[in-house]
Amino acid sequence: QVQLVESGGGLVQPGGSLRLSCAASGSIYSINTMGWYRQPPGKERELVAAITGSSDARYADSVKGRFAISRDSAKKSVYLQMNSLKPEDTAVYYCYYSRATTYWGQGTQVTVSS
Repeated sequence: QVQLVESGGGLVQPGGSLRLSCAASGSIYSINTMGWYRQPPGKERELVAAITGSSDARYADSVKGRFAISRDSAKKSVYLQMNSLKPEDTAVYYCYYSRATTYWGQGTQVTVSS
């Protein structure tokens, strides 16, 4: 059984920063990919960033240079540092863990507004 719990969302002004955290429990293996998706209001879920077991990271073009993903395998956690936030970053952010199947967290709301 795998469970993922996100935290760190909230309301921030444009240009501000937030750090999302995702704590996993259960059968988590450092070799597998973890990452973040987001779902803006009225839109489909989209990949934001992912990090492999060897710490290779990839990002959506829209967040490159502003967001940074990291993981702590000992803590079974993945993080998303979000800087220079824009109103279009407003979304529910979901943590995921990918093995034979994909596991999802419940989501955390990020709102960027003045």
